[in-house]
Amino acid sequence: MDPASLSALSPVDGRYRKAADPLREILSEAGLIQERVRIEAAWVLSLTAEVPALLPQPLSDTVRQLCARLAVEPGDEAAPAVKSIESRINHDVKAVEYFVREKLQTAGAPPAVLELVHFGCTSEDINNLAYARMLRAARTVLLAELDKVVEKLRGFAHEHAALPMLSRTHGQTASPTTLGKEFANVVARLRRAHARFERVEILGKWNGAVGNYNAHVAALPAVDWPAVSRRFVESQGLAWNEYTTQIEPHDWIGEYCDALAAVNTILVDFARDTWGYVSLGYLRQRAVAGEVGSSTMPHKVNPIDFENAEGNLGLANALLHHFAAKLPISRWQRDLTDSTVLRNVGPALAHVLIAWTSLQKGLGKIAADPKAIAADIDRAVEVLGEALQTALRAAGVPNGYELLKDFTRGTAVDAAGFAKFIENLPLPPAERTRLKALAPAQYLGLATRMARAI
Repeated sequence: MDPASLSALSPVDGRYRKAADPLREILSEAGLIQERVRIEAAWVLSLTAEVPALLPQPLSDTVRQLCARLAVEPGDEAAPAVKSIESRINHDVKAVEYFVREKLQTAGAPPAVLELVHFGCTSEDINNLAYARMLRAARTVLLAELDKVVEKLRGFAHEHAALPMLSRTHGQTASPTTLGKEFANVVARLRRAHARFERVEILGKWNGAVGNYNAHVAALPAVDWPAVSRRFVESQGLAWNEYTTQIEPHDWIGEYCDALAAVNTILVDFARDTWGYVSLGYLRQRAVAGEVGSSTMPHKVNPIDFENAEGNLGLANALLHHFAAKLPISRWQRDLTDSTVLRNVGPALAHVLIAWTSLQKGLGKIAADPKAIAADIDRAVEVLGEALQTALRAAGVPNGYELLKDFTRGTAVDAAGFAKFIENLPLPPAERTRLKALAPAQYLGLATRMARAI
């Protein structure tokens, strides 16, 4: 273990560091700094191509190549160098500007080129594109991980498509299903939520201090600055937001967070249900050699992966819901409250990834216990009441529901009692024979077919 993890204030950087690692380069402060450097450098290249009047002579090959490299891969030294500058000037974005200027100056860029760094920009021009690119990259990581979760669930649905299982509505016995169909339900929900999260349009703005291109027009009124802005934002793989204040209003981040929280809500529901099936004995957990389940009860194999997932999903959603409610709100043309809140997107998404990893770990340990499931469903003969009352309705027998309610509600019913009840129903002999042969484990509707089709 890295000794530094023992002193980490957050478990994201301590206990759960490994699970959060895929997001670390993207959403850490180093990742934010690198995105800012990329955008500053890309803007210099864009200006030289779009507004040649700003340069008395073209960029030298050396300077152009350096700009192009910084716009793609600033290098590991960028973040420490920027933080060193920030420690002197106490401004994080200005420190990035100075870093890029120093790099270009060292490469021989003349003063006219150096003045193109951060030309016409406010800090939020840089920041909004940086966070947009970071959250886009993080979404790619998360969607790939969600695909793994969905695929595991789909495999379980197919494996147990035909395994009859007693349903419980309101905690009481209800019409049977199959274990696979219940997992298929989750797959269908997650696919829809996956598509919603994937569809969220990621926006960027590039229009100066209050969104009006004030400085741009003052410097070069003949340039079509909105067109320049649009082409630059879209060159970063983002959708252009034309109307903003100093900040991009973050509506899309709210949509992003809401969509991701919806995925997590489905998985909280799933984690709790799976925990319940473990408690009922429907699912067995594989004991891992060397692991301890309880500090005092040696027999315990606790569903800790599903509990860990539920806890982290709750933490993630608390932050995601706050982001969605808070970030689209800013006083007048801007206030700074969004800045400190946005710095916490990394921990929020890390808790998501930790939870999804825990779920996969838990899914890898569980197996169905067909005997336990069968013992439960075979005892619940009363659930056939729905089948019988519906058959009576189909046959035109009056008050079928009431007949079954009087016979079954709140009463222990066994198979023999049901057979005797059916024998006295006003139905053709062949229909009575068919219904007497029906057992709870056969009363599955299309559950098996639906589970196999997912």
